[in-house]
Amino acid sequence: MPAKMRLQRHGKKGQPFYHIVIADGRAPRDGKYIEKIGTYNPMTKPATILIDTDVAINWLNKGAQPTDTVRAILSYKGILYKKHLLGGVKKGAFTAEEAESKFAIWMAEKSIKISDASKSHQDDLAKAKTDALAAETKVSDARAEAIAKRKADAIEAEVKETQEEATTEEATEETKTEETAAE
Repeated sequence: MPAKMRLQRHGKKGQPFYHIVIADGRAPRDGKYIEKIGTYNPMTKPATILIDTDVAINWLNKGAQPTDTVRAILSYKGILYKKHLLGGVKKGAFTAEEAESKFAIWMAEKSIKISDASKSHQDDLAKAKTDALAAETKVSDARAEAIAKRKADAIEAEVKETQEEATTEEATEETKTEETAAE
């Protein structure tokens, strides 16, 4: 069975962390491996990928078959592109310096894309946070206004009640005085 490049899961439940390993195709997912060539942390934005490029290319040239996810990771990091360029150098299509310059240009463009995506993600998070704060402030102001209105209504009702008591007392006193005057 040929060697496979695959992910070996680590980390606790709900927080995966992977080692990128070279393993025998018959070995279990998290079992024995031949060599660890990198790590992959999908929990960060963007995902953190650390991989030894030269070792990965060496294993690809030896015939190691990457799984679909590892193939995507290798493509993302430019390892498959570098392998392709090195194949062109072997065939004599261009020189090693040209291959390195093409790879450097590709990596520069890729890093700009990644930094832009990361920046836009951070901007989205900041905007969401400010929107949530504004909504919370609006709700808080509405609650404070409702509480102030209830207090004002309670004070107004209390004032009316005392005025009514005062007018009732005056009316009672007037009736008493009229009764005493009539006697």
